[in-house]
Amino acid sequence: MRILPGLLAAALLTAACSATESEPGLRPPEPPASTGTPTGAPELGVEVVADGLDHPWDVVQAPDGTLLVDERSGGFTAVLPDGSVQEVRADFGDLFADGETGLMGLALDPAFEENRRLYSCKGDQDGSIGVVAWTVAADWSSATRVADPLVGGLPLNERSGRHGGCRLEFAPDGDLLIGTGDTATGTVPQDPDSLGGKVLRADPGTGEVTVWTSGHRNVQGLAVRPGSGQVYAVEHGPDRDDEVNLLADGANYGWDPDGDGSYDESVPMTDPEIPGAVPAVWASGVPTLATSGATFVAGDEWGAYEGLLLVALLKDQGVLALRLDDEGTLTEQFQVPELDDTFGRIRTVQQGGDGALYAVTDNGDDDVLLRITPTG
Repeated sequence: MRILPGLLAAALLTAACSATESEPGLRPPEPPASTGTPTGAPELGVEVVADGLDHPWDVVQAPDGTLLVDERSGGFTAVLPDGSVQEVRADFGDLFADGETGLMGLALDPAFEENRRLYSCKGDQDGSIGVVAWTVAADWSSATRVADPLVGGLPLNERSGRHGGCRLEFAPDGDLLIGTGDTATGTVPQDPDSLGGKVLRADPGTGEVTVWTSGHRNVQGLAVRPGSGQVYAVEHGPDRDDEVNLLADGANYGWDPDGDGSYDESVPMTDPEIPGAVPAVWASGVPTLATSGATFVAGDEWGAYEGLLLVALLKDQGVLALRLDDEGTLTEQFQVPELDDTFGRIRTVQQGGDGALYAVTDNGDDDVLLRITPTG
């Protein structure tokens, strides 16, 4: 892996010079009132496809239909196409799992059918967070590390595990996107020499990494909008303004909690004093909802849900639906009724290759994997 601090400094300079300008004192716009489910929205069926999970963090679906779930305390679980559930053996002997950090984001290689390659975010006992590349056995019985780490040196809060990030998603151009947290350290989001509080781009073959965006607090979701190339990041706010941000190369999203060397959480999520700080396309206002993993909905079978950005909610215990126009302007929001205060905390929601939505809860040691489909 080759870290390129010069490119990071250039990215921050680019953000200051060319990103969307924010007016002094500007906060993200207050979200529009919830509209309720739109006309033509289908009723949704929700079924549990796996239970007994311990704080699952992410879910991906392989081309053969197998679902793979990871658990923050360490462990991979596969749900095979016939519905059977099995452990995927893997070595987690060096896992750091504390607070918000452990085994986190997952992504399958776009060429998974050929190379069986999987990527995970993982807290390490060496005091950092890394992205590990694995290969998975054809029968899903085991996973073996093949690049450990592929990308290393992501900062870790060893005291509490707070703000570890760490979401993975493939960009349309084949880069592996990595959303990181600021470790609750005030200098990190604006520090050109730190990979924390950033969204990174990595070559999935070599691990060479560059910084794409900066000024983030704790990136919990990344979602690529189908057909557009747009990438949206979801992150937790302090006492207000969870955010959804439309990412742009070199942009700075304005989180700067460095108050005389402390972690000052009273400052705005998008600090208007930072030249070129880019406002969010959506912010929760007060109270926060604890937004997490996100996905866009695609497919005619989803009716009026097609095109929505769905965002998992931890504190507000459900799934938020946002409609964004082609430029990323928010036009509509509501909470999905079938998931609202029904299954507890939702850590992520992802659309599988089969068109269904999959979500994992994050309530404790008896969590579940849900399959969500339109029924009419």
